[in-house]
Amino acid sequence: MGSNSSRISDLPKNEYLKKLSGTESISENDPFWNQLFSFSFTAPTSRCEIVSKSGQLAVSIWHSINDMICSVLTILILFLSLAVENNPRTGNLGALTKVFLSRTRELRLSAECQNHIFIWQTHNALFIICCLLKVFICEMSEEELQLQFMYEEKSPGSYSSNSEDLLEELLCSLVQLITDTPLLDITYDISVEAISAMVVFLSCQLFHKEVLRQSISHKYLMQGPCLPYTSKLVKTLLYNFIRQEKPPPPGTHVFPPQSDGGGLLYGLASGVATGLWTVFTLGGASSKTTASPELTSPLANQSLLLLLVLVNLTDAPDTPNPYRQAVTSFKNTQDSSPFPSSIPHAFQINFNSLYTALCEQQSDQATLLLYTLLHQNSNVRTYVLARTDMENLVLPILEILYHVEERNSHHVYMALIILLILTEDDGFNRSIHEVILKNITWYSERVLTEISLGSLLILVVIRTIQYNMTRTRDKYLHTNCLAALANMSAQFRSLHQYAAQRIISYTCRHLRRYVYVLDKLYFPHSHCSTLQHCFSTLSDNGEELLSLTCSHILRSYASSLFSLLSKKHNKVLEQATQSLRGPLSSSDVPLPDYAQDLSVIEEVIRMMLEIINSCLTNSLHHNPNLVYALLYKRDLFEQFRTHPSFQDIMQNIDLVISFFSSRLLQAGAELSVERVLEIIKQGVVALPKDRLKKFPELKFRYVEEEQPEEFFIPYVWSLVYNSAVGLYWNPQDIQLFAMDSD
Repeated sequence: MGSNSSRISDLPKNEYLKKLSGTESISENDPFWNQLFSFSFTAPTSRCEIVSKSGQLAVSIWHSINDMICSVLTILILFLSLAVENNPRTGNLGALTKVFLSRTRELRLSAECQNHIFIWQTHNALFIICCLLKVFICEMSEEELQLQFMYEEKSPGSYSSNSEDLLEELLCSLVQLITDTPLLDITYDISVEAISAMVVFLSCQLFHKEVLRQSISHKYLMQGPCLPYTSKLVKTLLYNFIRQEKPPPPGTHVFPPQSDGGGLLYGLASGVATGLWTVFTLGGASSKTTASPELTSPLANQSLLLLLVLVNLTDAPDTPNPYRQAVTSFKNTQDSSPFPSSIPHAFQINFNSLYTALCEQQSDQATLLLYTLLHQNSNVRTYVLARTDMENLVLPILEILYHVEERNSHHVYMALIILLILTEDDGFNRSIHEVILKNITWYSERVLTEISLGSLLILVVIRTIQYNMTRTRDKYLHTNCLAALANMSAQFRSLHQYAAQRIISYTCRHLRRYVYVLDKLYFPHSHCSTLQHCFSTLSDNGEELLSLTCSHILRSYASSLFSLLSKKHNKVLEQATQSLRGPLSSSDVPLPDYAQDLSVIEEVIRMMLEIINSCLTNSLHHNPNLVYALLYKRDLFEQFRTHPSFQDIMQNIDLVISFFSSRLLQAGAELSVERVLEIIKQGVVALPKDRLKKFPELKFRYVEEEQPEEFFIPYVWSLVYNSAVGLYWNPQDIQLFAMDSD
């Protein structure tokens, strides 16, 4: 480190690092700073140059570079820890900050003049500050950090009444650097570093279990000189995400070294660009398993993470979060209407470009941004719902849900809530059935050569419910899935035969499960072979491996149970559960909570029956495949017409079953599938609509729970921890969220 290129083994002996972290005060005018900023690392040219402690070669280039950078950071942290210890006596952090601030004032002009060396050195200064900030923030409180920046050397007997707040000035300078510096090949890395430094500035949240509601950094950002830059900063970060600018090719933004190889200004060896950009594009100096080798735009990634952090800052006692205000109020560039005077921090952005970027990105953070915009910005929501290419947005969301086993639960929640928000709009619910898709390759349960977007959405949501019910058993998840289906049900149109079949078969699965659990509840020591056989032949994904027609024994048995229920439903359940939970001997196995299981299953059945009923009442003539699937399973549905919890909703379903069953009976036996569908289509016209009982329209709206920051702030910072480029925190220091076991 210094004017010449360094290898990792040279770092512990580096004189510049020793001086920076030592006990000697360094003036801001000292030539030392230019020498310190002229550092570079020579990246290894082959895998053989990097050997692990055991002497074995690294498994891959990724692991080699990752280990190298972690080694660099380990050495740097040792020096920086000394700097933390000595800074109260030396004030070198303040001097370093002042040198950087003086350089940022000339940065824009340097970019216009293509002053590569000045920009490179300024980037190195910021990199050192960022490393120091990470160590300081991890080691001390914000108040102590502020004091570290406020130190200034005084001569004996002198005093100063005006102490400048370098910390606030540094933060404001970073904001200006991000918003005002033109994005060129030579400024790309310093733009990334400035955004990373702001993330580090706010990272004190990582080291607190509770959500921070008052913070010095929050105050700086929401008041004072940073506040006027709010809309400009949000707009810049959004455009960075939209443009997905890739880093420049290695070596294109730096001067070649001089022939003597050792000049102060030309000490940037050709390897430094390769080393730095390899780190950027491979995911940074982290040992985290979630590093993203496919990351193509570090600037877009860091910008999006910083934007999410800013938007989710808590409101100050007397000041709402201005960054959230900016995100919730910006408009399309094609919207010429004036902004109301009551809306602060307003700006305009190209919605078409934003929509395209949201469609193309499927990361956790991109999905969270889409959720934030749809939920909080009515201008974006209106624009999205008016698009005629909705499949470009919805298909990636469905693919996230389809691969639920591979996604973290928060990502699945966000994708599902996006669907729920979209299904609140009747226009969306109608239009998705008009979009025909061909050859959905990622859907593997069945070959779908042609299917509407609406039918595919139904299939994926039902599959998600089924996965949840058999694996995670998360009530929040299945409630929102059912709410999305319910919102769509009145506008079901031309359902694909497989989608119709899955609606009915999924309902039947729970109807059978209900009888089985009811049997276990009232007769825990009985062995009903019919019921046990029924459930031992159902696969996890809800497909029936055995087409079971309810025998008269099962039917009469269910009727007896329902008669028992109709007397005093809840009281009977409670008493039965209590009787099951009598004193247990040491050899007894605790019985499952059948009453709780029954309650959940009953809730799912009720909602599925309401969804079927809503479709039959509002769009019967559009859905012959649903009627066909219902008739095919009519024996099971007929059992539940007397159930006290389902009697009302079963009236219309029972009427449809009876009406079409009689018409099929009149048509004779041995009917083909085509003939049955033809009879159904003819019968739809003849069925008197006034005979179907009207129910209130099924409509559910998504509402954030109270104190949503308790969910979103840990989630956002977990994304930063796992996805930020070039930023690493010791997992043992993290307090905000639980770390994975690995």
